[in-house]
Amino acid sequence: MISDPIADMLTRVRNAIRARHPKADVPASRLKIEIARILKEEGYIATYKVVEEGAKKTIRIYLKYGSDNAPVISAIERVSRPGCRVYVGQTEIPRVLGGMGINILTTPRGVMTGRDAHKEHIGGEILCRVW
Repeated sequence: MISDPIADMLTRVRNAIRARHPKADVPASRLKIEIARILKEEGYIATYKVVEEGAKKTIRIYLKYGSDNAPVISAIERVSRPGCRVYVGQTEIPRVLGGMGINILTTPRGVMTGRDAHKEHIGGEILCRVW
């Protein structure tokens, strides 16, 4: 059993990008689907879809590459871990690469980017950062 399923998702995406795969399959959960939705909205992945294979649900993430076959995602890393949670208030949300990347936060109003959380004046737990 995996102790940190979000870190597993991020690692699968990171490994697929390094191997230049067109897609990555991840076991589905509501939180992982929301993370994939944000990655699509922010333009880091081409698309995603939830595939039902028998009783299991899987998220198929289609990765995005530039014209020179360079991946759009340079790095994706977990911030808050099960052993060390990282919570921030609205004024403490860090910028990623001077605004070039994004933080993904889970807040009382759902999963959103750090920029959206700052606009709505709420804080939360920083799940990961992407650039």
